[in-house]
Amino acid sequence: MSPIGSVSSLFASAAPLTKLDGPLPKLPGATLAPAGPIPSTGFGQMLDGLVATVDAKQAQAQSLTQQVLLGDSDQLHQSVIAMQEAGVSFSLMVEVRNKLIESYQELMRTQV
Repeated sequence: MSPIGSVSSLFASAAPLTKLDGPLPKLPGATLAPAGPIPSTGFGQMLDGLVATVDAKQAQAQSLTQQVLLGDSDQLHQSVIAMQEAGVSFSLMVEVRNKLIESYQELMRTQV
């Protein structure tokens, strides 16, 4: 009978640890490929797309507002919703820009 608190009985049946000197063994069903398609656009192109989206929302809001002011449309609520949407997307873009600048400045402050 082993004493209380002894862990040697737990490892008696286990195989000893060995050093792996080659590639890791392949597990059945495991793949190293990404789950989805690999994005072909870079970070700059993604930011350009976001700015273009914000610009499109602002242009749409301006167009709807102009139609309401000229009397071509009576959809005032659509105009107000589009203006609010454009304002929120612009605010989000500014906050993302601020966070990017803040993280860049933090990286520049790090000592190598």
